[in-house]
Order: sequence, then structure tokens, then C-alpha cells
Amino acid sequence: MSDGGTTPVAAAVVVAGHICLDVFPTLVGGSVQFMPGQTVEAGPAVFSTGGAVSNTGLALHKLGVKTQLMGKVGADLFGQAILQIVEAHGPGLAQGMVVVPGEFSSYSVILSLPNVDRMLIHAPGCNATFGADDVRYEALESARLFHFGYPPLMERMYANDGVELTTIFRRVKAMSLTTSLDLSMPDPNSAAGRADWHSILSATLPYVDVFLPSAEEILFMLKRPLFDQLIAGSKGSRPLDHISPEVIAELGQTLLDMGTKIVAIKAGDRGLYLRTANRTALAKMGRCWVSEMPAWSERELWAPCFEATVAGTTGAGDATIAGFLMGLLQGMDPVETLAAACAVGACSVEAVDALSGIRSWPETVGRIEAGWQRLPLELGKTSTGWRWDTARGVWVGAKDTSLRSA
Repeated sequence: MSDGGTTPVAAAVVVAGHICLDVFPTLVGGSVQFMPGQTVEAGPAVFSTGGAVSNTGLALHKLGVKTQLMGKVGADLFGQAILQIVEAHGPGLAQGMVVVPGEFSSYSVILSLPNVDRMLIHAPGCNATFGADDVRYEALESARLFHFGYPPLMERMYANDGVELTTIFRRVKAMSLTTSLDLSMPDPNSAAGRADWHSILSATLPYVDVFLPSAEEILFMLKRPLFDQLIAGSKGSRPLDHISPEVIAELGQTLLDMGTKIVAIKAGDRGLYLRTANRTALAKMGRCWVSEMPAWSERELWAPCFEATVAGTTGAGDATIAGFLMGLLQGMDPVETLAAACAVGACSVEAVDALSGIRSWPETVGRIEAGWQRLPLELGKTSTGWRWDTARGVWVGAKDTSLRSA
């Protein structure tokens, strides 16, 4: 740890960014109304870690990938709890964490009542002060991939046009690692919501090899008027349901133009969209470069989700990312990587929390090989230029090289 502890053991992937302690009080009784002066009886509290570092990092660990976590916590009781929970998942997982005396750890108190939207009290804590100097670059020397998650929830990552975020990725990329970035949805009324994300991403994406935003996040950041229009017209439904395939494809092209090499846009139960750069750009991906370069060059694919009984969606996007990064690390081709991402994401939603539903990779691939069914996704009926590849279980877009060579 950064307070003088043992240097972290070598890992294939280092996951850095946002981490917090989630506290779930068990409320006694049925309906509860919170009023001044009232005492509400509670039972035992449930503690878990949250954020990209925990969700994506521990999912990778459960999939069998040698992983190191790199979040920032205070030298307080909540910080100790975060470290203990992380370490309980496997010895050495917490060795890369940054522990800072004098700062307090991020936490959330989550109040869940029957038939009512949950109430959340959140303290950003150390996440707000995480900067480029908090990354333990010496721990990256033998890693193949560096993943960073949730910069919109970390104040220094978006302040001053994201100079700290850009600095992190520029320094890591100079070490010849493969880099990946995930986002979170900013509160439109917060400082993060008012940040110039187009400028931040324009400066950072040239150093990002794999970019994995959700459709809503990237639409908010790059096409705010359209996002607001969809919000106004959604009438209680999710804006995600109204984002057309054409818009998602346009966003994919825009992100490649901004400098990233592989774009994977998460579209909830509509699956996962993939767009990749040409062979020349992919050759610069670093230590996790794709082994089958022609198979990855200039691809446009859209993979449907696997069927699942949904118990909860907490961390589903992070689990999907873990599956995708595992595919890259294992040298899978793009269709296999998309299948891995969608399968791990589907496993995740089968449990209420972010991690309990995730299985080992051999167990997960066993479900796929046993004929795990996909959710319906009819791109051909709603958009032009897409064809269904029955053999591989994926939609192929108009920009895909396999169509040009057919």
C-alpha cells in the first residue's frame, strides 16, 4: 500500500479509479416514513464495496485473471473496512490500494424500502482528490493492461478540462501498456454534468486503447441536445430505449476519430456494440495487443444479451467490461470477446449485488457451449445495413470489413 507497505505482486491487469464502502442498514418493519425527531429501528448493517475498482476488478479476479486494485481510501475505519472486504476476495488484492492519512474514505448509506426507490446518501471522500500522482506506476511495470473507471465521480478527473485524467493515460501509455477507460453517468446538475466532456475525451482518448462507455453516458457527453430531447420524449421509459442504432454507430465513429482504437458501447438489454480501428492503429495497442490483427481490424458488430432472470442490475456494466477485458487478455477474436462480455454481464444480473452472480470463466463458457439462448435483437427491422450472422450469433454492421470482402 502507499503508506510504505509491500510492493504489489505482478498482475495481468491493474484496475484503478473509484471505490467506496456501501452500507445497507436492515430496516425493521414494513413501511417507513422519515420525519424529524423520529427514531427508525434497524437490524444488522450489510457492508460491501462499490465502484469500478471493486466491481470490475473483483469480477476479473473471479474470472481467473490475475488482478491488482488501485483505489484511494483514508486511514479511517471505513478505509480499513474497504481493504478488509477487498482482501477477503483474495490475498494481495488490496496491496495496490492508496491509503492516505488525513482524508476520509468514500461511502454510501443506501436505504432500501419495499416498493420504493432506494434512497442514497453518498460521500465522495478520497475519490474527489484522486490525481495522477496517486497512481502507483511502479506497480504497472509487469502488467499488460491498465483499466480506469468512473472519472465523472472523481472531481480531479474532470476539473481543469480533465488534465489529471489525460496525464494518467499519457504516462501509462508511455509504459507500453494497453489502456482502457469506463465512464459513469454524471448528474446533469452537478459540476461533472457541466464539465466539457468533449474536450476531456478529445485530450484523453488518443492514449486510450479500449473505451467502454454506456450509450446514455456517451450521448450525454457528446450529443447533449439529443440526450435532452430523448429525456423529454421518453415519458417515463429509459432514454436508452430510444437511442437509434444509427446514433450509436455515429458515436462509435466519432470516438474512433477522437483517437481510441476499440469502442465497445454498452446498450443495456439491447446488447453490446463494437467498432474498431484499422490494423495500423491496433498495432499500437501495447502489451495486450490483439493477436489476430485481421480479425479485429475495422469491425462493426452488435452482440445480443444472453437470457437471464434479473435479480438486480447493480454492477452489470462493470461485469460486462470485465468479460470484455478478459477476452482481450486471452487473445479471443472480436465475436468471442463480445460473447464473453455479454455472458459475464448476464451472470451478474442474476444476483442482487454486483459480484455474487459472477462465475468462473470455465463455468460461464460451459453455459454458452450448452446452448445459452440470446435475447431477441432485431436490428435489421429497425435499421439498414445490418445482417445477422447465424453461425456466430452476432449482427454485422455496414462498416464491417467482412462485408466489404464478401
